[in-house]
Amino acid sequence: MPSLQEIFGASGLLSNAINGFTPRESQQHMAEAVERALDLNAELIVEAGTGTGKTFGYLVPIFISQKKTIISTGTKNLQDQLFFKDIPLITKLFPTPRKIVLLKGRANYLCQYRLKKNLEEGRLASRQLVSQLHIIEEWSTATDKGDIAELNAVPEDSTIWREVTSTPDNCLNQDCEFYKSCFVVKARADAMNADILVVNHHLFFADIALQESGFGELLPGTEAVIFDEAHHIPEIASQFFSQILSSRQLLELARDAESESLKDAKDMQDIRDHAEELEKSVHDMRAAFGLELRRAPWPDTPDALIQNKIDDIKLILKALETQLKEAAKRSKALENCWKRCVDLIAKFYTLTDKTPENMVHWFETHLQSFTLQHTPMIVADVFKAHLKNHKRAWIFTSATLTVKNSFGLFVDALGLDSALQCQVKSPFDYQKQALLYVPRALPDAKAAHYTQQLIEAMIPVIDASCGKTFLLFTSYRAMELAADILKTRISYPILLQGTMPKRELIEQFKQFGNAVLLGTSSFWYGVDVRGDALTCVIIDKLPFASPDDPILQARIRMLRKQGIDPFLNYQLPHAVLTLKQGAGRLIRDMEDRGVLVICDPRMVGARYGETFLQSLPNMKRTRDLNKVIEFFLNK
Repeated sequence: MPSLQEIFGASGLLSNAINGFTPRESQQHMAEAVERALDLNAELIVEAGTGTGKTFGYLVPIFISQKKTIISTGTKNLQDQLFFKDIPLITKLFPTPRKIVLLKGRANYLCQYRLKKNLEEGRLASRQLVSQLHIIEEWSTATDKGDIAELNAVPEDSTIWREVTSTPDNCLNQDCEFYKSCFVVKARADAMNADILVVNHHLFFADIALQESGFGELLPGTEAVIFDEAHHIPEIASQFFSQILSSRQLLELARDAESESLKDAKDMQDIRDHAEELEKSVHDMRAAFGLELRRAPWPDTPDALIQNKIDDIKLILKALETQLKEAAKRSKALENCWKRCVDLIAKFYTLTDKTPENMVHWFETHLQSFTLQHTPMIVADVFKAHLKNHKRAWIFTSATLTVKNSFGLFVDALGLDSALQCQVKSPFDYQKQALLYVPRALPDAKAAHYTQQLIEAMIPVIDASCGKTFLLFTSYRAMELAADILKTRISYPILLQGTMPKRELIEQFKQFGNAVLLGTSSFWYGVDVRGDALTCVIIDKLPFASPDDPILQARIRMLRKQGIDPFLNYQLPHAVLTLKQGAGRLIRDMEDRGVLVICDPRMVGARYGETFLQSLPNMKRTRDLNKVIEFFLNK
């Protein structure tokens, strides 16, 4: 096998194989750290600054080691980029063939049983959905993998996909008539034989959660796991170690019980009556929460209206369970409905009762639905135990894992106190390539007219940049207000999050070449626009989490009980990491130049502003608009 120097060096294999490849000392340093962790079966945390080329920094050592490896990514987009673009490039450098498999969650694969069921029942709500169903039917006869991403003719956000894909609740497993040809089963069987398996974090943690529940392991046993975009891991781990019940699960049970009883238990009208009552009561419970969309702690004593709806649902679920138990012998599908009903009764009772110790008990309302949830206060102990029970190399990498050069927050969140640590700086010359601008004379970020005044102050910046701007907001309300103002004030194309899928917005932004894109949380990370199309990133406020968030409130109370300052040790570090993500959208290439604007006056006026400044790349700073205009003129 060639050495890392022979691969990453100035005349190495990568330079010869890839046009425009630039050797980077930071990339080779990262690869050496990963190689060591693989050799030692150790835990390793790597912060690789933007432009390091971290993908090759871990792929090359994996191929050299020939260890069976899972690579877990933050998003499906990065999953696809790894599988279809990056891994094929590295594969060409190594003579030993390796089986590489891409595995997605079950919601990404067509369920033939649910497709057949919808075709037979004809109960869809609109002609458009019926038309899309028939497009899917035609595709189903030609596809080998059943990956819904193959079918561009049906939008990825269409509600039809919910009808023709399965969930862990409604899957019939080996009792399904399509089990032998099931796309999910085939994908997982293929994954079991992979040398390198590419998944995403949600799928990885869904597997851990299933193992904790006593079910079989979905992902194969491996010798190494790489988490790319590892900054997402604490939040996702918390989500999958939670107990969750959604109103959608209750409604799907009602609809499946009704349709399966019509097929195999027509004489049992009570099932359909109870299913109809359940559907109505679930909608009534959503209405009882009020029109406002909110996340809030579960009350010790719910108000009378909500408690009445809880009691109604409990009675209906018990009555439905009694009928389904009797009908279960009629078909496997009805047996599945009965088992789901038993499980949902247990969850519903638990999640509408008193709060367990060390859990955050909360609810969230959406436009037409709600969720109830127990979230563990701390996941470090559970995650650390999982790592100890599965001895292998565990590698965590991202561009944003440190606050003031310390991994402390990430280490504490996941219990990685024995992990090796490696921090490699970005190869970009931020002193030449970028300018940080904090405007003067803006009001306090909490002021009523803050967004209006911010946009007025930013119009000269957007003009100086000739469009080519990302405006990143900490709330939807501010984003939409800013969009309304800009429509009458600038002549550049305006693109707004939510008007089309994220990928399409980014493509349009690149094609226009002078657009202004307004986005919130999901545009702060995972967006890569290189070249002249993006030369300015404007951030409206320092991204502190909402103080009303029930999980944040519970953790603040816990830290205070321990005598720890929650602001300095939790809220501030989290805001710093989020700001680093947003700022990272600006410079994506050696040739990029641009201005980062952080509008929030607290950046320079608050005692903690220096923590943000010290955690950002080392770029020149100014508070003078003329310096910004001069920077753009001197391209």
